Formats: sequence, structure tokens, C-alpha cells
Amino acid sequence: MAQTRKPSRRKGKRRALMAGHLLAALVWTLLLAPDGAQAAIYTFVDQQGTVHFTNVPNDPRYRPEAIRPQYRRSRVTRAGDPRLYEEHIQRAARRYEMDPLLIKAVIKTESNFDCMAVSSKGAQGLMQLMPETAADLNVWNPFDPQANIFGGTNYLCQMMARFGGNLKLALAAYNAGPGKVEAAQGIPLIPETQQYVAKVLQHYRQMTAAAPSSRWLGAAN
Repeated sequence: MAQTRKPSRRKGKRRALMAGHLLAALVWTLLLAPDGAQAAIYTFVDQQGTVHFTNVPNDPRYRPEAIRPQYRRSRVTRAGDPRLYEEHIQRAARRYEMDPLLIKAVIKTESNFDCMAVSSKGAQGLMQLMPETAADLNVWNPFDPQANIFGGTNYLCQMMARFGGNLKLALAAYNAGPGKVEAAQGIPLIPETQQYVAKVLQHYRQMTAAAPSSRWLGAAN
């Protein structure tokens, strides 16, 4: 299924609206596809400025791109049911050797278990992956709970390794990016990041109250 939309100076508003409807229809088709179906969207811009998009790339110029429907920008985050994602969390924890309670604490802080959550900055899904990070992690549909949890856990695992198992620094890097943490040689003096680290640790401590031997809790002290 491939579609093409071309910008027009004379009837830009009308064609933009039509292109928007067409793109929305394509996205909905992909998001509602059965499990295992191709869910990525690929785009490229030719020399004439025409934007091409498809879910079946047949040209080497196509590149994967995370596209979300415009209505999601103003969507209100709603609490989800953690039990729906328990299996994915446990499997991701085993694969990346992470504490499942830590994964849950991050999800609780990031999206409150709302798999369709989108932040004002464009972070998406349960573990709020930015499109660029999701692409690096090969997560082409960030609203797929399993893909998002595995991608987010993978990234958190990478941050733990990069910062020598220091949980506070790993969480700060997850929120602000590893470059800012390394530049600050600690948690950056960014209110959002400092509040984020504190909130994740608060949730984590609450979740591990009955499990004091939790693997990563000691690294937070």
C-alpha cells in the first residue's frame, strides 16, 4: 500500500487536508493491523519536493519514520492496568537482566501504564520513547506494548552499563540523555530530570518494600 502527497502553493490548504486524511487512514490501518503484521511507515522526499510514504518500501530511498496521528498531541494520559503488561515486563527483565519492579517504576512514572501516551515533546508509549531513540532500538511501532517495553528496557540497560550500575545516573540519562549526564558529571541541574529521578526511585522503593533484596535498589542509595 503506497500513497503520494504533493505540496501545492495554489490549493495548499485543501490538498494538505486531503493528505492529512489519507495519512491518517494509512496510520490507522497500520495501527489496527493484526499482531505480527508490518507496522512501520517509510518515507522519502524526491527532487521535486514530493513526499512519498508507504508501508511496503520498494525503493532504496525509503527510510523508516515514526508517524503518529495528529489527534494524539492533545490526548489526556489515563492510568492503565499494569496486569496487562506483566508478561512483557517479565520477559524483558529476563532478556536484559533488569529488575522487573524497576521497569514497572519507570513505566509508572513515564506513562502511568497508558500504552497510547504521548508527551508534549513527542515521547511515545509506555516507556515514552522518543522517535529517534525508538528507531535506534528498532521499535517501529512505539504504541505496541511489547515492542515499547523491550525497547525501553534495552535502553535502560544500556544506561546502567554506561554509568557503571549507578541507578540515579542511569535514570537521569534515560530522561535527559547520556550526554547531559556526562557533561554534568552527575544528575544535570534540570528540574524535570531531578524530579523524574526522585519520582522513579519513590515508586521503586514502594514496589520493593516487600522485596528488600531487589537487585538494583542498593545502587540508588
